[in-house]
Formats: sequence, C-alpha cells, structure tokens
Amino acid sequence: MVSKITEGVTVSVETFYQPEYSNPANSEYMFAYRVTMQNHNVFPIKLLSRHWFIFDSNGTKREVEGEGVIGLKPVIDPQDRYQYVSGCNLNSDAGKMHGTYIFENVHNKKTFTVAIPAFEMITPFKLN
Repeated sequence: MVSKITEGVTVSVETFYQPEYSNPANSEYMFAYRVTMQNHNVFPIKLLSRHWFIFDSNGTKREVEGEGVIGLKPVIDPQDRYQYVSGCNLNSDAGKMHGTYIFENVHNKKTFTVAIPAFEMITPFKLN
C-alpha cells in the first residue's frame, strides 16, 4: 500500500491482480485497486473529478479524466474516510498509475487538488 497526504487529505492505494479477468496469452491483465481517502481538514470536502496517468511496461501511456469516482461525487466529513474499488486493464504484466483528484471545500466552494500517489500493478508471477 502507498499513501500520500496533500491539502489535508490522505490518499492510500492498494492493488490486486485479478487472474480470473486476465488472459496472459492475449496480453490482457486486469488489476483492481482500492483507494481510501481520509479528510483531516476541519471542513467537509466533495470529490469533483479525477485525472489518471496510466503507464504500461510495454511503453503505452494513457490518461483518463472524468467526474467523480465510480459514478459518485462523495462528500467526506472532517475526520471521516471514503473508500472505493475500481480497476485498470494493462497489455503487459506490469505497470503503474498516479494522478490527482479535484475536491471542493463544501463551506466556501473553493476547489483544490489532491495528489494520488504512484502505485505499481505487477502480476504475482512477474515477482518470482
């Protein structure tokens, strides 16, 4: 697991290889990742959008932007946390991701950027 704190928000990410959704013979590798966000601020925050940078070890680079996460724009109260699980497909047995979230201070409507720490996605057999 990797973690980073930015603007009073801790973002932690844990990854899981998904062999049941992968087909190495066709260079298809599926990974799940669990993101936990904890609000250390004294005000509630609302997640507005995400921006991902995805790097495949075969040299492919992708960017993904969109509103919210998994179709939601959660509000996280002070000292609370929010967690979700999503996925990423790669065309090789290893890669990495990092990015940013845009949050809004619910009280004054000001937006701010929170870093998503870089994390690796590596198949278990690649580590042997």
